[in-house]
Amino acid sequence: MYAIIEDGGKQYKIEEGQVFYIDVRPAAEDQQEIEFDRVLFYRDEETTLIGQPVIEGARALGRIKQVAAGPKLYPTSFRRRKDSQRRIGHRQKYLEVEITKISKP
Repeated sequence: MYAIIEDGGKQYKIEEGQVFYIDVRPAAEDQQEIEFDRVLFYRDEETTLIGQPVIEGARALGRIKQVAAGPKLYPTSFRRRKDSQRRIGHRQKYLEVEITKISKP
């Protein structure tokens, strides 16, 4: 069984027990669960549901494991013929989420 959900303008293919990363969002400090209600596609052994654009009543529940940081990136700004360049570092923060349940309508 798997589903395709949309979160933060991105689509993710998920299965129960899978751990994946989404963009960090403001949440209460004691919040342990997260709910994804924009399910675009659902498939198990006997049924296949395709949303138009979403499947009404379908939900995916996940458990927040931690706030993780992505790899260190070094974007470079460079202006040609000006002898000007700079290099700065950046680490994007992500939420590590484990899918606990996918429910169909």
